Amino acid sequence: MITGRPIGEDDLQAYVDQALEPARRDEVKAYLDRHPDIAARVAGYAAQRDALRDALKPIAEEPVPPELSLARLIEARERRRFRPGSRAVAAAVLCLALGGVSGWSARSLTLPPETGIIALGEEAAASYAVYAPDRKRPVEIDAGGRDELIRWVSNRLQHPVSVPDLATAGYRFMGGRLVATAHGPAGLFLYDDDKGIRIAVLVRPMAVEKEATMSELNYGSVAGYAWANDGIGYSLVSEAPAQMLHPLADEVRRQISGKI
Repeated sequence: MITGRPIGEDDLQAYVDQALEPARRDEVKAYLDRHPDIAARVAGYAAQRDALRDALKPIAEEPVPPELSLARLIEARERRRFRPGSRAVAAAVLCLALGGVSGWSARSLTLPPETGIIALGEEAAASYAVYAPDRKRPVEIDAGGRDELIRWVSNRLQHPVSVPDLATAGYRFMGGRLVATAHGPAGLFLYDDDKGIRIAVLVRPMAVEKEATMSELNYGSVAGYAWANDGIGYSLVSEAPAQMLHPLADEVRRQISGKI
């Protein structure tokens, strides 16, 4: 049944998550067919979702910790049966254990959504997983359009940005693009070396942790560093070893903020 309700951001997010009723899903699809610019944004969300799943798959496949085994949790529930409020606590713990049986990924359901530097690193890893492996069109604007790319990203982020130069470290600037994140648009710059190793630098405004020291992050095969300066966040990620990325991240930070 056609509802006739306006299509909102909640509908678009539910469409990406495949959580809409069939009739509403058809309405959203028809709406996207009429609005290719919004359809491109939604496709970016879907690609980012898939990339995050791939990047975090090793974590989801970790074994359930022994202390969360079903037998131990049932035993603990029996010990607390007659304590005030114990039944609700045991039920919550048991639900967590059952989720853990399917991959231990259910622990994310008990935590608030990631924000700040952690979210920035996840977004960089997801964007890297989508675009870095692409051998035909990893960037929207190549190195020859550097000035155009800087204007485009700066205008969308409403903040002047610059493209770090990593040539002295052996990495050529390939180009970049705008990417969609859960916290708005971000600029993505890609680099590669003579061995084909690619590095991504993601930049976007920060709503929280507007000033943050450099932190090491790891998402399965993708590792890197993230930090924030003057309300702008930066993350450098790659499939290269983290110890190799640290001096590169330091160099990016030096060029952008003038300090390490």
